[in-house]
Amino acid sequence: MEKAIPKTEEEWRERLTEEQYHVLREAGTEQAFTGKYWNHHDDGAYTCAACGAVLFASDTKFDSGTGWPSFDRAAAEGAVTLHEDSALGMKCTEVRCAKCGGHLGHVFPDGPGHLPDGRQATGQRFCINSCALDFKDVD
Repeated sequence: MEKAIPKTEEEWRERLTEEQYHVLREAGTEQAFTGKYWNHHDDGAYTCAACGAVLFASDTKFDSGTGWPSFDRAAAEGAVTLHEDSALGMKCTEVRCAKCGGHLGHVFPDGPGHLPDGRQATGQRFCINSCALDFKDVD
């Protein structure tokens, strides 16, 4: 895992909840339909729970029916990094925070053609763990 923010694992354990540590630092997955953001619809930005980097914008969020927050793209180019992952027994693409290297979830090529507001979507589904995110309302 990248270490763009030089913290020891002990420092990460002190900063994060047990669930956040498991997901962000050990590439775990929270249970579907249990996270605070899977059915969240406020306007704002989703940030990394570990380092505060802006990762996803609320206007790219859609209901994928999976029980995890789903987005069709990152908030900005370079906000996340993508890595080949076969840990789940299948080949998929892991999504990490570009700033701290924290595991966020996975991206799949089965996203919608259009976003809820009618805009053209990327066709990607960034399936992200709620506990890896924080949220900042539009000011």
